[in-house]
Amino acid sequence: MALGFGSSNPVLKESTFNDTRALTGDRGMTVEGTVNRTGVLLICVIATASWTWHLARSENPSAVMMPLMAGLIGGLILGMVTVFKQAWAPVTAPAYALLQGLVLGGISALLEVRFPGIAIQAVGLTLGTLVCMLLAYQAGMVRATENFKLGVVAATGGICLLYLVTMGLGFFGVQVPQIYAAGPIGIAFSLFVVVIAALNLVLDFDLIERGAAQGAPKYMEWYGAFALMVTLIWLYMEILRLVSKLRGRR
Repeated sequence: MALGFGSSNPVLKESTFNDTRALTGDRGMTVEGTVNRTGVLLICVIATASWTWHLARSENPSAVMMPLMAGLIGGLILGMVTVFKQAWAPVTAPAYALLQGLVLGGISALLEVRFPGIAIQAVGLTLGTLVCMLLAYQAGMVRATENFKLGVVAATGGICLLYLVTMGLGFFGVQVPQIYAAGPIGIAFSLFVVVIAALNLVLDFDLIERGAAQGAPKYMEWYGAFALMVTLIWLYMEILRLVSKLRGRR
């Protein structure tokens, strides 16, 4: 996952900023600049999410499947490109956000049909988690110590491995309903994943702050914003899953 346990977010690792020092004359990366770029990416996500949301709500829900799949595949490709070509982030990060918006809007609209109001609940909980984690980090209540990083990285890696294994088993007709169902085990698992996703934000905050202190080049603001969006999108999807399980038990 991460080199030296810098972050369990695969796009933010310990060596990310060490290998991209600011060039002579470059103003360099700043935390404020990264926050501004994150705001731009959020606007991109909201724009395309609003479109697929409207598409699914005003027409046959199946009409959203094409843009949803395009967002999934295109977002995966652009995400990988951004990881390996960090200097391209000023272009690829907004494009990634636009594609992921298609996915979030489509999935949210489809779940909204079954659970009215679930989307606004998930959005509120995601933003609330982001604000709480940021305040806790700034206040020093949560610190990215080496043990903290190790624990979050190990847990995140375990979650990713479990998802991959269950997906692989699914191709052979083997299902693992316990973690996906609305029973106690499924809810407990989703709650655990949400907590781990939220803790990843702390590692992202820490690494971005240190990247700015080390004088990373200006384009790394876009890369840092992209990394935050990866975590926020994961967090939103897991909260959406958790809320759907809780409401499915009623």
